[in-house]
Amino acid sequence: SFTNVPAVELAARIADLTPGDLERVFFCSGGSEAVESAMKIAKQYQVMRGYGKRYKMIARRGSYHGATFGAMSLTGSRTPYEQYFGPLMSGVRHVGAPNCYRCEWGLSYPSCNLQCARAIEQMIEFEGPETVAAVIAEPISTAQGTIIPVPEYIPMLREITERHGVLLILDEVINGWGRTGKYFATEHSPGVVPDILTMAKGLSSGYAPIAAAVVRPSVFAPFTTDARSAISHGITFGGHAVAAVAALKNIEIFEREGLVARAASLGDYWRTGLNDLRKHPTVGDVRGIGMLWAIELVKDRTTKERWGNESAFIQTVKRHTEQAGLVTRIGDVIQLAPPLVAKYETIDRITDILDRAINAAEHEAGITG
Repeated sequence: SFTNVPAVELAARIADLTPGDLERVFFCSGGSEAVESAMKIAKQYQVMRGYGKRYKMIARRGSYHGATFGAMSLTGSRTPYEQYFGPLMSGVRHVGAPNCYRCEWGLSYPSCNLQCARAIEQMIEFEGPETVAAVIAEPISTAQGTIIPVPEYIPMLREITERHGVLLILDEVINGWGRTGKYFATEHSPGVVPDILTMAKGLSSGYAPIAAAVVRPSVFAPFTTDARSAISHGITFGGHAVAAVAALKNIEIFEREGLVARAASLGDYWRTGLNDLRKHPTVGDVRGIGMLWAIELVKDRTTKERWGNESAFIQTVKRHTEQAGLVTRIGDVIQLAPPLVAKYETIDRITDILDRAINAAEHEAGITG
């Protein structure tokens, strides 16, 4: 019923910067709330359109969408959550991820015919399109090991969901705000506009708790029919004025310092250095874009056998990187996401530390190139 000037100004800036006609903003406090809000918007939207049986959500195995109950249910790593909180939310279905390095179908691109995308359509058709509210996906999934889909994947998701009357939610809580070298990773698929886009972390660069679910006019319209059509949802600190001011200042700095273009430039530079790490026999894959990269470590490049996050080899890599002053997420996949203001010499130092750490672990394990 009420708002404040900073929140209005921030909504306008978000509408300017998000892809296509995404322009109506529902503010939250964090990423889980943004995903939870997007899911509820999608479900209520379908009901108000006269499709009361469209309640199911389709997500991807290995994805991560948050820790609140609905977002946790959408998350594609169910075992640790099911143990304590099961049964999780009903009506959620999971399909395989677009992981070309470890294709669930044992196929190779491009002869795979994009089975990873077609699997989503198969799930929609199996469940019955008249029962599916939305598909949710991260354009680039860090939880799965920074998985970069092939260029045709996201456009195909858009085409499939539109054809079946299913909403497409792109979760940019991690990808958004310059991390991939564009304001939003969705922009790497020109012309694609999701029905709902979620954002959080980079919106304020972590300086204040703020997030949002942003929708297109076509999704917003049914909620304006009358007072009873308003969204049956609310967040205590959604659109908090102080957080909105922090986000506005953050966007001002992004623009003033050209941080999105800087992330793209740094990423192009870093690609060469990280690809040099393929000289190590234990480096199975190097993948990334902008300031979001991953190195996958394997026992054998041919079989792609994993070491295991708690293995002596992985722990040795972790120990050496930390001793050299690099703190990052290290398991079978080393995940890298430095600040967008990082300097080129810092990027080189990270690469050098990783090179030495992997070399030390290989030496201790008696592995030679």
